[in-house]
Amino acid sequence: MTTTVNEGPEGGHDVDDTLSSITVPSSSSRSRFINWGLSFQCRPLAIFEPDNVHHCRLALKLARTEGRVLRAVGVGHSPSDLACTGDFMLRMTKINKLLEVDREKLYVVVEAGITLTDLHVELARHGLAMRNVGSISDQTLGGIVATASHGSGITYPSMSTDVSALTLLLADGSVTTCSRHERRDLFIATLCGLGSTGIILSIKLQVEPAFRLKDEQCSRSFEDVVDNLDQLVRSAEHVRFWWIAATHTVKCSAVNRTREAKLPPISWFWSVLLAYHVVQLLLFAGRYFLYVNTLAGRFVAWLSSWNVTLIDDSHKIFNVECRYPQHTTEWAIPLKHARACLRELHDWMDAEAADPRGIRPHFPFEIRFSGPDDIWLSPSYEQETCWIGIAQYRPYGLNVPYRRFFAGYEAIVAQYGGRPHWAKSHHLPPAELRRMYPRFDDFVRLITEVDPHGMFRNEYVRRHIFGEQIDRRVWKLRTA
Repeated sequence: MTTTVNEGPEGGHDVDDTLSSITVPSSSSRSRFINWGLSFQCRPLAIFEPDNVHHCRLALKLARTEGRVLRAVGVGHSPSDLACTGDFMLRMTKINKLLEVDREKLYVVVEAGITLTDLHVELARHGLAMRNVGSISDQTLGGIVATASHGSGITYPSMSTDVSALTLLLADGSVTTCSRHERRDLFIATLCGLGSTGIILSIKLQVEPAFRLKDEQCSRSFEDVVDNLDQLVRSAEHVRFWWIAATHTVKCSAVNRTREAKLPPISWFWSVLLAYHVVQLLLFAGRYFLYVNTLAGRFVAWLSSWNVTLIDDSHKIFNVECRYPQHTTEWAIPLKHARACLRELHDWMDAEAADPRGIRPHFPFEIRFSGPDDIWLSPSYEQETCWIGIAQYRPYGLNVPYRRFFAGYEAIVAQYGGRPHWAKSHHLPPAELRRMYPRFDDFVRLITEVDPHGMFRNEYVRRHIFGEQIDRRVWKLRTA
């Protein structure tokens, strides 16, 4: 096991399995963890990189001895401080092996630290695939499960529902297996457990024979989409929209399974030169000239106006290019309230457009859908869900204004029963979350039972689940 105690070129060093040589570094020499969006950072006392379960147990034993929190993390893709801690961090990315494949019963057992990108490759070797995937595959499977992350498709619940069993390292150092038939409450809680029930070691995941998807994209007006929302949501297996507020056009994606041959991908000129480099240059200029933000939005709308058909392996169609670091948030709205919520967002954007100093979003509103599930803290708990996400890109990693935009958006979606995505930054205390989630107190009870001393409760969990007065900007980068 490797333990990193220094930052950057000063390097780290290996320690033996007894951990006896570890000393806590001074604050000036601690390792630095920065999330993918370049918005949150922390300096843990040490970052452990275990190779196996034994190493995880050793790190947990040290944390218990020192009276420290041990926070398991993946690649740090969450655009919040969900992964951050000032104590010990356990980076799980070396625990990433495919352990078992059953092509008859259609399941695999895989270690939690594997990224979805690598998992797709491993599954393809066996002629298998995940049945539903979100817009990106950079995250670890453990991170996806711990936050009940989702794709899009009204008949598809969160990706955590495809998990049939979990192996966990509990706070007392024991390893346990849980499922819907064995330690059910622990299992259900862990499927959106925020890393607070235990360290996920391995995951039994239901899969399917590999398949292709056909993505038919077209542009519609905002009014057309909202007027026909119920029909459009159910018009294909996987439906998602990108609403460009600058023009009130909506890029509509209808995705279905197909046996047709693959089509060539979009050319480099469109997908890289224009959609990546030119857009980033416009976003950079928009930091200094407000009207360029409007220009960037209209340029994105123009790029999105072309009707496109794509056919490829499933995960390549599910995924979209995440492009640049960004500020982002996403809330889940009950589908029955989606039309009213979208109309109010539309009116708000019109009011901002009429203001010479108003908000000019340069990225489309991403609108996706998921089916109901029974996971205690899942934003889709017992409801068909419309997910509405917003982002402000950070060109060349530089900061852009976003707080007023996000505050206005959150005020509107909250009025329609919105629940924030757990992986993303939000301000909600336990009192408000308790009103949103009928099983919230059951979740608190369970993690109190399995982790009575709070070994896995970092600042995010203590703030949002237990109500401790911890500033949600405690780990915020000064440049963000």
